[in-house]
Amino acid sequence: MACLSLQIAGLILGGIGMVGTFAITAMPQWRVSAFIDANIVVFETIWEGLWMNCVSQVNVKLQCKFYDTVLALPPVLEASRALMCVAMMLSVIAFLIAIIGMRCTQCVGNNKQVRSTILLAAGIIFILTGILILIPVSWIANNIIRDFHNPAIHSALKRDLGAALYLGWVSSAFLIIGGSIFCSFYSCGDKLRTWRYSSRSCHGPGRSNHVEMKPSTTHSYV
Repeated sequence: MACLSLQIAGLILGGIGMVGTFAITAMPQWRVSAFIDANIVVFETIWEGLWMNCVSQVNVKLQCKFYDTVLALPPVLEASRALMCVAMMLSVIAFLIAIIGMRCTQCVGNNKQVRSTILLAAGIIFILTGILILIPVSWIANNIIRDFHNPAIHSALKRDLGAALYLGWVSSAFLIIGGSIFCSFYSCGDKLRTWRYSSRSCHGPGRSNHVEMKPSTTHSYV
């Protein structure tokens, strides 16, 4: 029962991370306008994401526009797009594999070794997905912080960390924790199999404590 509860917890964490992966990929709040120094134009907010940029003004609804061409994008944005697309696909694959390997499903029968191997694969993919999310999120956050403290960049062009970056760090943590839970089942199952094998070896029929008494022979001397 405890194992099933841990599997459900790992699946929930991985599912939250998967939903977060899709959300941060679509969100435009990766880079937001920073109101510093003389830049006190608070009636306009600029959002910049992987696919579009948006402008929000007072008494005007949000206006968004997709980037015109991929070739004009900076390399960091192109690489972030590719990594997040791969992360989305891997998160779905890991989630489906985890469902197949759980004890509450009958997709693979009652073979515990096969189930533990499937859960190990799901855990590794979950962890890999979390690492893939960390790369673009931390990369863009580092660029924002570097440009923010660069005096050569005008205040109106400086940006602040958006909500998508924070959600990316949280989603990555959920994916890595959920993947670690699934990976732990394989190590626990391996230790259990080793213990059972050693127990059978110690109590098997190959060793006997019975001492056979040989009959004594009498020699007669003539």
